[in-house]
Amino acid sequence: MNLYLVGCEYAGKTTLTKKISEWTKETMGEPMNFHDHFTIPTQEFPPEPAKQYKEAHPQIKEMLQRFMIEYHSSAAFYDHTHHNVVGCGIEDAVYAPLYYGYGGKNSGSPMRSPEGQRTTYARKIEKRMLGLCPNVVLVLMKASADAIRRRTKENPTVELGEPTRGVVKEEDIEFVLNRFEEEFEASTIENKIVLDTTSATEDETLAEFVEKHEPFMTQGDKERIRKHQE
Repeated sequence: MNLYLVGCEYAGKTTLTKKISEWTKETMGEPMNFHDHFTIPTQEFPPEPAKQYKEAHPQIKEMLQRFMIEYHSSAAFYDHTHHNVVGCGIEDAVYAPLYYGYGGKNSGSPMRSPEGQRTTYARKIEKRMLGLCPNVVLVLMKASADAIRRRTKENPTVELGEPTRGVVKEEDIEFVLNRFEEEFEASTIENKIVLDTTSATEDETLAEFVEKHEPFMTQGDKERIRKHQE
């Protein structure tokens, strides 16, 4: 199974990846691993380094982001049976010009341009993905702006007394949701799924994913499911 999940913060990406991992363990006998390292600051950092990275110079952020994206779209990963990423190039195209200080129409510009350099870079990464794994499935996680606002307030990510992990500002939610839609539509990946979590439960979203993903299921995955159920 090869997935590429994208979407605004609090649309449900992390929750769904955990549910998919549980589902694959039940149906295939093996949990599904996801690489979710593309939001600044990356979740692997402890609170203090995360704060420092968030405040780092845009050039430092760009260099590490480029490394992470290049590394996780390499043949070394797509040689594996499963390879799944969360965010990657599309997230960078949305967030970098708006929040990270690079990737707009002009390098280093904070412009909110959908025609910026990071959008071009996202298409380049997709071309590589498709060359290595033609069956990759792009999944857009979405929710209404009101739902995103409510979830942000109900489950704030606060460390060291301040919100060091969150990226999207409340006044940008509509813009960010629209940008993810634009990047999803512009993507050269043909296998696409849209999941709206506005009013859906976690289990309902998983069930919808399983149903919509079924036409894209590889023969190898079908065989793993069959063998595990014997």
